[in-house]
Amino acid sequence: MSEVAEKPSELVQKADEFVLKLFKEKLPNTFLYHNYNHTLRVVKSTKEIIEHSEIHVKDKEALLLSAWLHDTGYVVKVDGHEEESARFAEEFLKENNADSELIEKVKKLILATKFDFETSDNLESILKDADASHFAKDYFEETSEFLRQELQLQGIANYTPTEWINENIKMFTEQHKFHTDYALKNWKEQKDQNLLDLLESKKKKAKKIRKEETKAQLKAKYKNESPERSIQTLYRVTLRNHIKLSDIADTKANILLSVNAIIISLALANIIPKLDSVTNRHLMIPTLILVLFSVASIILSIMSTRPNVTSGEFTKEQVKKREVNILFFGNFHKMAYDQYQWAMNEIINDKNYVYESLTKDLYLLGVVLNRKYRLLRLTYTIFMTGIIVSVISFVIAFWSI
Repeated sequence: MSEVAEKPSELVQKADEFVLKLFKEKLPNTFLYHNYNHTLRVVKSTKEIIEHSEIHVKDKEALLLSAWLHDTGYVVKVDGHEEESARFAEEFLKENNADSELIEKVKKLILATKFDFETSDNLESILKDADASHFAKDYFEETSEFLRQELQLQGIANYTPTEWINENIKMFTEQHKFHTDYALKNWKEQKDQNLLDLLESKKKKAKKIRKEETKAQLKAKYKNESPERSIQTLYRVTLRNHIKLSDIADTKANILLSVNAIIISLALANIIPKLDSVTNRHLMIPTLILVLFSVASIILSIMSTRPNVTSGEFTKEQVKKREVNILFFGNFHKMAYDQYQWAMNEIINDKNYVYESLTKDLYLLGVVLNRKYRLLRLTYTIFMTGIIVSVISFVIAFWSI
């Protein structure tokens, strides 16, 4: 076992500074996994394996330099980044007067980090295990999610959480294996635990999906077999439309009331007091026509909005025979509460009676609306006619002077 408690060489320290500056200046923020933090993890894992292996000092330096520089190519491109990383390493080492043997060794180790590369010596195995050490760490779930998000942001792949779990299970069981004795002995247990966690997550998600599918099927089946909801929606929408139409009619009637009241007020204040003058007597008939039509419009507007309250009482016999609509206040406002409660219970306990009462209520509301709109139409017709006749009368009156 080598002694590695010594400080890193000056060249290794420079490599750390070089990578930090390079990533800070040129690596896009979309690289959530392949960034400086990942490089730190690889360096730490490399040191861990070195500490428990018989490694020559020069090989140790080559491994650490390779660990620091192995992902620098990501600042250029994703596919083939290993070759770019080797190029960055060569340039950096030449600038720092490294010998050619070290340069070639570092380049060779960086290229060994390719996913499908088969290692041929212990140094390549160490770096390859260190690069994949997150598979055997308790932070695997976090780093794995960073990689999924990175692939999505880079437009490489867009995995759902469930698909990503399946991909990781495939990676653990079919594609990845540790190469060094240290990793097999010390990291395999945590890797197996992470695999068990993935399988458990897959099981939970599958159970959740089945539950949601069953719930959706039952909901669809209930909706198809039971028309209750659609019936309730029908009554609710129809009632809302009736009430809205009633409000519109009342608003229109109020507008006519206000306009005609203003016309009569102006006539009383400005025209009628001046009609006793001989010079203004030709305006008497046009003014009288205008006032009469305005009064007629006001009367009809009031009639269209005038409430019609019924007796306010009903008998038990009427309720049992379903001859009375107790949903309308005009039919129960004089009744004692206990009688009204009894009648409501009679309705509630019979679903058909409920729908029949709602239907009757809608029908009677429609009858009221018909009366309102007939009177309102007549009111607008009289108002329009009055305005036309009055204008014509005033014109004739002025021409006859």
